[in-house]
Amino acid sequence: MRTTTLAAPLLAAALAALSGCSPSEANVPAEVLAQASSAPATATTPAAAALPDFAAIVQNEGPAVVHIRVQAKPPAREAAPQPFRGDPFFEFFRRFQIPIPEVPRQGVGSGFIVSPDGVILTNAHVVEGADSVIVKLSDRREFRAKVVGMDPPTDIAVLRIEAKNLPAARIGSAKSVRVGDWVLAIGSPFGFENTVTAGIVSATSRALPEGTYVPFLQTDAAINPGNSGGPLFNLRGEVIGIASQIYTRTGGYQGLAFAIPIDVAMKVKDQLLATGRVERGRIGVTIQEVTQALAKSFGLDAPRGALVSSVEKDGPAARAGIEPGDVILAVNGTPVETSSTLPPMIADIRPGQSARLEIWREGAKKTVTVTVGRLETARGAGRPETGGAPEGGRLGLAVRPLSREESRATGIGAGLVVESATGPAAAAGVQEGDIILSVNGVPVKDPAQLRNLVAGKSHVALRVRRGEATIFIPVELG
Repeated sequence: MRTTTLAAPLLAAALAALSGCSPSEANVPAEVLAQASSAPATATTPAAAALPDFAAIVQNEGPAVVHIRVQAKPPAREAAPQPFRGDPFFEFFRRFQIPIPEVPRQGVGSGFIVSPDGVILTNAHVVEGADSVIVKLSDRREFRAKVVGMDPPTDIAVLRIEAKNLPAARIGSAKSVRVGDWVLAIGSPFGFENTVTAGIVSATSRALPEGTYVPFLQTDAAINPGNSGGPLFNLRGEVIGIASQIYTRTGGYQGLAFAIPIDVAMKVKDQLLATGRVERGRIGVTIQEVTQALAKSFGLDAPRGALVSSVEKDGPAARAGIEPGDVILAVNGTPVETSSTLPPMIADIRPGQSARLEIWREGAKKTVTVTVGRLETARGAGRPETGGAPEGGRLGLAVRPLSREESRATGIGAGLVVESATGPAAAAGVQEGDIILSVNGVPVKDPAQLRNLVAGKSHVALRVRRGEATIFIPVELG
């Protein structure tokens, strides 16, 4: 709505018209005329004032964004079949065979300068396997870049060029980002340099396949191939993320793009510059999401936290007393809203440091302190053989005790091998070959015990070993 302040003469004329006299005869208070004459005659348009000034962000921060061009050797090509000597056409083919030149593979991406002395951030997948990396600045200068280091788990790479007094991007934080906030991306989609797109933050803390240690920001800003490694700005002109992945069915923009939070990227950058590698913490547990059914089974008021499905023997968590069936609710006072938020939180703690975990066990909260270890590749047991078929009662399972050979092969002391699954158990996802380890936290050794543990229950949580993984499966019995 547009609002305008009346000037003194117009106010006086209006009052005079109402009183039936001239403006000079109207009895208008002097203070009213003074206020009216001093008030500015301005128009206010709230909607226009609220629109973001993207042009100012591009003008101020755009020079820090770079275009990256990479070149790599072509993959090895199998030799074409050659005619053997003695073949009547051997000499013909030998003389007229035209060699096919090997064309180097090329690619493009984006990045941004984080230090005036030439330090640049981009995605690891942009420069992975590259023989040469060329960085082009917004002023069209080009430099050959050195790859200082890469961290594939977070998809972060650090480059350096020999230059001074470069425009560096202002670094912000993704911790205070809200869903619905305006964001702006600058990059080189499909090779079109210095392309600017805008949108909003669609979601935060997204967990993606192969993105265990990154709580991604999701945005609907147009991101396409070539945008990878480019910055995502907030309205203050600060970098809050690095464009990394897109969801697409066509190879182009679908409105689903994902950015690495700048807080994660800067920590990786600092470690790569200091030591050339990244250290991450681990506590030695396998976790899964807490569903509504599992929350009911464990007596939680709501589905939250990360459910511990298995604990590595002699690992940091085992030494601290964490057990399968515990639900980790917080790390050093920070709530664990979903299971996907726990790995980045633990990975961010330096090996050797202590972490205070708030857990839910047997219907009550408990605090344990864990000395965080160094991340390493986990090992698992193989899938057991099956055979036999004692009945499993209300669950709809045919089970049998674990044999000695299977126990030695899997490292499991006791359990029940699932021979077939029907009814509630099959509907919940229990499969043939699974090994049932416990019911609602109570270890099971024989079918009779299994029947007794589920008798009279409406919900149970089965702890199951499946191949190399140990998981909890909630079963609704009605």
